Order: sequence, then C-alpha cells, then structure tokens
Amino acid sequence: MSLKSQEIRKIAPEMDPLRMGMGWSSEDLEKPQIIIESTYGDSHPGSAHLNELVRCAELSVNKSGGKAAKYYATDICDGMAQGHDGINYSLVSRDMIANMIEIHVNATTFDGGVFIASCDKSMPAILMGIGRVNIPSIVVTGGVMDAGPDLLTLEQIGAYSAMCKRGEISEQQLTYYKQHACPSCGACSFMGTASTMQIMAEALGLMLPGSALMPATSEDLVEISKLAGEQVLKLVKLGWKPSDIVTKESFENAVMVHAAISGSTNSLLHIPAIANEFGIEFDAEMFDQMHKNAKYLLDIRPAGKWPTQFFYYAGGVPRIMEEIKEFLHLDVKTVTGKTLKENLEECKRNGFYEKTEAYLEKWKLNSSDVIHSVDNPIGVNGTIAILKGNLAPEGAVVKHSAVPKEMFQAKLRARVSTLKRKQLMP
Repeated sequence: MSLKSQEIRKIAPEMDPLRMGMGWSSEDLEKPQIIIESTYGDSHPGSAHLNELVRCAELSVNKSGGKAAKYYATDICDGMAQGHDGINYSLVSRDMIANMIEIHVNATTFDGGVFIASCDKSMPAILMGIGRVNIPSIVVTGGVMDAGPDLLTLEQIGAYSAMCKRGEISEQQLTYYKQHACPSCGACSFMGTASTMQIMAEALGLMLPGSALMPATSEDLVEISKLAGEQVLKLVKLGWKPSDIVTKESFENAVMVHAAISGSTNSLLHIPAIANEFGIEFDAEMFDQMHKNAKYLLDIRPAGKWPTQFFYYAGGVPRIMEEIKEFLHLDVKTVTGKTLKENLEECKRNGFYEKTEAYLEKWKLNSSDVIHSVDNPIGVNGTIAILKGNLAPEGAVVKHSAVPKEMFQAKLRARVSTLKRKQLMP
C-alpha cells in the first residue's frame, strides 16, 4: 500500500518535526494519516455537538492503526441568518467550506478522511470538498434533533407567529412554542435542506448504511462515528476514492430517493454543484425528468405528518431504497466496500430494521405509517417539478407535494385594455 503522506514526507523535511511538535510520535508519522474535518462550532444546534463525534472517530482511527488529525470549518445557520442581511452569506458559506477542505487536505496531504457535518450548506460543502480532493473518504452526519412536546418542531414556529399576530394565540403561548421547538442538538426536525442533504450523502454511497438522520441524542450515532473511523482505513487499504464510488448512476439513485422523500428544492442548487466536482453533468432538467412518474413514499413534515426522527425509526435510507430498488442501480459501489445490493441484503440479515422499528413502539406506529410501500405510495409523480412560462422564462422549481391541490389550477380572467391609435400619438 503506497501512502501519499509518506511520499510527501520524503520531500518536505520540516513536516516531521512540526508534527512531533504537536505531540505526534515517530511511530505516528509512519501510519496512514487521516484528516477528520468537521463543521463543529457554537453556531447552531446542527454543529454544536459534532466534536463528540469527532473525538469518537479520532479514537477509532488511532486504535485501528491510523493517525487522525482534527480540522474545523464552522458553518452558519440559515435559520439564524433569515430576516436580515445575514442570509446573503448563506450560499457563499458552502463554497468557502468546500475551499477549506481543499486547502486543509492538499496543503498538508492526507491518505483518507472522515467528514462530519449536519446542515443546509455544510452537507453539500463537504460533498463538494470530497469530490474535489478525491482521497478515500467517509461521511458521518450529525443527525436530527428531537421533536418537542406534542411533537412540536421548528417549522411550525412561523405559523404560530402569524397566529399570534392575528390574535389567535397569546404572546405567552408563542413564547412557549419558541422555547420548546428545539429541545436538542441536531438538524431541524423536518425535511428541509439539512435533512435532505444528509440523506443524499448516504444515497450517493458515501455513508454507512442507515446512518443518515439518526437522532442526534442517540447512542447509535456515537457507534457510527467509531465505525467510520475503522472503515476509512479499510478504504485507504482498498485504494477506493470517492470517484470510484460516486458516479452518474449514484446521482440517479440519489434523485430517485429525493423523489421518494419529498426532498428540499434547494437540492437543485446543490446536487449539480456536487456532481460538477466529480466531473459529472447533472442539471435541473434531469431532476425534473426523473421525478416524473417517481414514487413518493415518506410521510414526514413539512409535506407529511411526522417529525424527521421518525425517518430513522422507520428504517431510514435502506428502507426507502428497498422499496424503490427496482428503479435503482444496485451494482454501484459504496463506502462499505460492497455494492448497494449487498448493503440492502445485509440490512435485512443483521436485524437493522427490527432495531429501528423498536423505536416506533412508543408511538404505536409501524414503519409503513412513516415510509409507505411502493405499492401504496403517497404520490406517483415525484415531488418536485420545473415550471416554465412567461412568469419564469428561465424556469422555476416547485415542491408540488407540499402545495394544496386546489392551487394546482387557477382560473383567471384577464381584462385587456386597448387604446385607440390617436391616444398613442404624441
């Protein structure tokens, strides 16, 4: 196994003493060197807990024969940035994080990486960065926050705020909702961009099966972080780079999953950008075509009924993929070292579904209450569409699964005013 880090040591004589200056031993210098890059920081609930996962992955890498190095590129929160000039920094933060991953990996040189994030711009950022640096890599996501009392979740706060302004609820009641909508760390508990992009990372084959959108408070997530630290060293040994795993077929799989979960419309900004880093062309028109006649299965807010933690309880990405596998490329590689087909078979053998469904017993629900079967879908025409016309000549996107049916057609009467020729004369 030829390690790039060892080749660089031969031509960069200052690297060894500098690393030993921060506590590395001479033995550490000889090991596969693994970057653990996260968006940890006190920026929002999706990132504030990530350092625990970083530490778990670090210990696992070191225990498994590698040497881990922790790097950070803290993200921002779209929720906190809304309503003021801060939102103008949102999309650019994605590109800045991807740039920092490129800088961190290439300025020093690593043999593999564990990349940890949770939210709207950090998730596409690490996927873009992984494609750009193309070293053996695995993604760990920070999961989703718990729902509050009576399954209260953040996306309801806007509606409650409007109700308060109309006098339908009191200021005291609104304050209660605001103080209980985010009871833990993790991504916001609805199928927004953060949740969608966590799922996309797994659908692309870059995560361990079933690990997207685990509850952030779950011990399962801690265990996944440890397993990721072990697995990245196996990927280094195999020599499997992200470009060996993420292909056009992988993106097609991800879009079919996107349709099944009623994923965020912002994915149309992020998926093409990620694909571009892998040298793959994938545009909004391809999204539109693939969503047509695709099955919509997931009953999760805001289009559906349940908070997002129920997604994992119902079997997560493996359950979704199992339901729609006739529409997927099952021979694609994944970070397990196995194909997607092999991963799905393993989930059935190892008791994964029984383990996750046990969490639903508290609410007296079955997995089919959350993830419908492909024979009993919520919808059969995907969940998003590209619209074109005189109002949006270059196109617009709509998540039609979240639009009331009575809005699909509008009967409008237009009154055209005509002017006599003489009125137009100067």
